Amino acid sequence: MVRIKAFAVEQWMDDYENDAKYNLAETCCASISLNDLLSLSGQQTNVIDYTQKQVYGAIRGSKILRSNIAKLFSTEASVPLPADNVLVTNGAIQANFLALYTNVGPGDHVICHYPTYQQLYSVPESFGAEVDLWRSKEDAGWQLGLEDLKSLIRPNTKLIILNNPQNPTGAVLKREILQGIVDIAREHDIMIHSDEVYRPLFHSLNPDQQENPPSILSLGYDKVIATGSMSKAFSLAGIRLGWIVSRSPEIIETCASTRDYTIISVGQLDDSVAAFALSSPTVNNLLERNIQLARQNLATLDTFIKDFEWAIEWTRPQAGTTAFIKFVNREGKAIDDVVFCQQLQKRTGVMFVPGSQCFGGGTDFKGYVRVGYVQEHQVMVDGLQALREFLHNGYDQLPVATV
Repeated sequence: MVRIKAFAVEQWMDDYENDAKYNLAETCCASISLNDLLSLSGQQTNVIDYTQKQVYGAIRGSKILRSNIAKLFSTEASVPLPADNVLVTNGAIQANFLALYTNVGPGDHVICHYPTYQQLYSVPESFGAEVDLWRSKEDAGWQLGLEDLKSLIRPNTKLIILNNPQNPTGAVLKREILQGIVDIAREHDIMIHSDEVYRPLFHSLNPDQQENPPSILSLGYDKVIATGSMSKAFSLAGIRLGWIVSRSPEIIETCASTRDYTIISVGQLDDSVAAFALSSPTVNNLLERNIQLARQNLATLDTFIKDFEWAIEWTRPQAGTTAFIKFVNREGKAIDDVVFCQQLQKRTGVMFVPGSQCFGGGTDFKGYVRVGYVQEHQVMVDGLQALREFLHNGYDQLPVATV
């Protein structure tokens, strides 16, 4: 029987988000309605065709949807991606599960970018693989070390898993790091699985970066998979639509074959809304809206943190919707992040996610919380004001984290 660890971050969200007054744990860009989507498109036509018979629809996703997804990965520097190299799934969480279920099994060794969404390492473990965590370095802006990767590789290493942009830190792997990962993987004939669900929400790159960091698909190696969805960067979590993309037709065919045991197709309504959202100019207007919201809210958060430098440490995120923030007491000791999150929400209604419980298995990232900052601006302003009051009245009574 398959045994899998409890999914800590999802259980925390289930337990606390319905009672939150200010949900600063939300990881999706502020959600939009179908009317909002129409406004962003500049059209007056219905998003949904009400005359369409609700059969299963295109099993792998409609041609127009897969073509629009392919365009997200077809840059000037890469060979255009064919629509047939896209497999539509029920959200990115199913895309990740399906790809891992297809490609990992007992006796395999997996190397996983860390910290990250727990699914990416707990699922391979549940399939019988050995998993090593490839730790990013906070003092280097949460970047990865290629020498560390080389030291982790074994003869049976099957897969390297990346999360880029990274949840929870908002860090981005630069082109040279990605190319180094590809070169190492090619040398050892290792597949790469890159969860790119927060791509292309690049809002705070350093001035020396002349371009958006590339997708793993654009670096000339066929044994790669990228996953994504409509939830995070595209504000449409409610349609539950994601994708698996690969340069390798064989990888797509293998995942499609395995997919027959999980879902037949996504809903036609979901497919239609996603295809419309990813069409031009709608997709450009939607991303511009979300990038501007991310910049506005991140500037507000940045100002807040500067006011409380004695209590807060962080590496400013470059992309995505989340920041990983460390809270310390006046002696510089990490506070108990679980108690902090519980007391903060109980007293103010502000919801955070505790890093040690939801990303560190209870041992790593003491004092850290994950903050989602791309919700409606007023929610951010009001939530930070409530946090400000808590930091002035009650924060000093919080216990420190145990070693």
